[in-house]
Amino acid sequence: MANESRIDPWSSDQSTDYGRIIEQFGLGTVDPNDLPNPGMLHRRGIVFAHRDLDVVVGCIERSEAFGVLTGLMPSGRMHLGHSMVIEQAKWFQQQGADITVTVADLEALATRGTSLTKGRETAIQEYVHNYAAMGLEPSSTNVYFQSSRPAVQRLAFSLGRRTNLSEFEAIYGFAGETNLAHVQAPLVQVGDIVHPQMDEYGGLRPIVVPVGVDQDPHIRLTRDITQKTNWFNVKPRKSGGLTVALSVQDDNSAEFGVTANGSIDRGARDSLFNRMESGLRDIGFSDIHGNPKHGTMDVPGATQSDRYKIRSLMLGMERSMGGMGLMPPCSTYHRFAVGMNGGKMSSSKPETTIFMDDGIEEMSKKVKRALSGGQPTVEEHRRLGGDTSKDVAYQYLQFFFENDDKILEDVRRDYQSGRLLAGDIKQICIDSASEWLIELKDKRDQWEGRLDEFLAPDAI
Repeated sequence: MANESRIDPWSSDQSTDYGRIIEQFGLGTVDPNDLPNPGMLHRRGIVFAHRDLDVVVGCIERSEAFGVLTGLMPSGRMHLGHSMVIEQAKWFQQQGADITVTVADLEALATRGTSLTKGRETAIQEYVHNYAAMGLEPSSTNVYFQSSRPAVQRLAFSLGRRTNLSEFEAIYGFAGETNLAHVQAPLVQVGDIVHPQMDEYGGLRPIVVPVGVDQDPHIRLTRDITQKTNWFNVKPRKSGGLTVALSVQDDNSAEFGVTANGSIDRGARDSLFNRMESGLRDIGFSDIHGNPKHGTMDVPGATQSDRYKIRSLMLGMERSMGGMGLMPPCSTYHRFAVGMNGGKMSSSKPETTIFMDDGIEEMSKKVKRALSGGQPTVEEHRRLGGDTSKDVAYQYLQFFFENDDKILEDVRRDYQSGRLLAGDIKQICIDSASEWLIELKDKRDQWEGRLDEFLAPDAI
């Protein structure tokens, strides 16, 4: 039995106590009313939690640049569970985001023995092909391979200096017997998540990572590491407003006016504070109180909603002074889609899921065998109704196949009242899934021979 609050990117045994996960790991809840043009997954509470999504929503409202980072493991067939992330990426793209897609071919080689050649073939023909068919736009999508982007590995090694094995043990539960490939993989993922902020890959802007909640350890590690690199920390003041505090480190002490013997060079420190104050005035703040000696600058009139604006200013200043200037990633989290047998979907267990290239007959057999929420007899079902929380066919309509909220609500009501039988629900699911799969195949055919349009220059 799963630990009620277990979060593990590699385990097949995961918690679905989403309320406890939100509380334990400090996630925000997603309110679709706060989103412009909320998508189906938002409206139905399937995307249920986030970190700093308000930063991204602010960029959407102001028509400012932001990006999405997502990834794929090129070692198997693409199934319905994988589609949830792409639906979210597509929604962000429709709101103005650029999309970066990581092909984790090095990780697949290290942990699953997939050759780089095979990984490339699977990534393009299986995943990118379906991404195109699902509606990602190539003009603002860049697919790259870990093996052909050295900047990712350089970042992984550089940022790895900001963490240690104790932190890995706390976040991932690693122990002495942990395979070293598992230790390396999270650091490479940190490089993947962070590198779109580099000047050559789009520049400083918020990056949002849509994931299943089991991937939150990677997000927490990346946020922790990036914030350790920041030269300026922006935090709330006890008496209201925000404070910008210097984070003196080995690589910025000279720029911050700290001499070799630890004393403060007041000329250098005053020059820095004059520059900080000038920048804050340029973005609209006039009530500013600097304390060069203590390395803090208070902005009493700033609100929590101003934090992103001030942080962006300071990160830009950090870069101009030679620092990395990295923004912690934003993230959204979706619920797990149940497998056909009521457990977890798995590419290695074809009976648990519908694959993107399944034929209608094969899909129909899976749905007919799927776990039902119906009662043992027709008489009992007519009297007691069906249980949608257990019924896989209904949940597949909810997660994947029925876009119309009213139609879905009618199905739910009729099933729970006993008007619709379990077999009726399965047939509705089969009909809707058939349309979905046929349309997807037609669109895949349209993209045949054009998939290079999605590849980044270093991936061609």
